[in-house]
Amino acid sequence: MSQSDQLTCALAAIDRANREDPNREQVGEDHLPREYAYSQHMTRWLFALESSPSERMQIACRAQHIERWTLPRKEYPEGRKAYYQWRQACGRMHGRRAAEVMAGCGYPQDECDRVEVILTKRELRNDADTQLLEDVACMVFLERYFADFYQEKADYDREKWLRIVRRTWGKMSPRGHEAALKLAGGMPAHLLELLQEALADTGG
Repeated sequence: MSQSDQLTCALAAIDRANREDPNREQVGEDHLPREYAYSQHMTRWLFALESSPSERMQIACRAQHIERWTLPRKEYPEGRKAYYQWRQACGRMHGRRAAEVMAGCGYPQDECDRVEVILTKRELRNDADTQLLEDVACMVFLERYFADFYQEKADYDREKWLRIVRRTWGKMSPRGHEAALKLAGGMPAHLLELLQEALADTGG
C-alpha cells in the first residue's frame, strides 16, 4: 500500500470500531455512536489547529477514544486516584489498539510504536505530537462537553470547578490557549464567567 492507502485503511478501521459504540450522541439532526462522534470532533479540531497534520497525528486523534466504552469508568472505584488509574488504563488500551490497526494496514513498526506513545501521553510537554493531541482533546472538551459536564456535576462547588478549568488550561500549549480564548466568546455566560475567573490568576 502507498502511504495514502495506509492512512485510508487505518482511519476506516478506527471508524468501524467506534461505530460499534452502543451509546449515542446528538450531532445536528443525527444521533451517532458516541465515540465515533468524538473521533470526528477530534479530526475537525486537529485540522483547525494544524493545517497539514501528519498521518500519525490523524490516526492518533481519530483513535483517541477508540473502543473506550469497553473500559467503563464504573469498573474503577470513586475518587481522583482511581479516576487517573482509569485514564491511564484507557490511554494504554487506545495506544495498543491504534498500533494494532496501523500494523494491519501496513505501517512500519516504528510508526505504530510512535502513535502508541502519543496516545499514552507519557511524553506530554516534551513531545510536540503529544502536546498537539492534548490541545485537540481540550478543544473538543471545551466545545462539545464542557456545558453538559457542568450540568451533570452541579453538586461541585465553585473552587472545584476553578481547579478543573485551571488543570485543563495548564495542559494546553500557547496555540491551544489562543484557540480556546476564541472559542470562549461563544460559550454560555456562566461558563465564560467561570473561565475568566479561573484564568484571572494564571495570566491567561
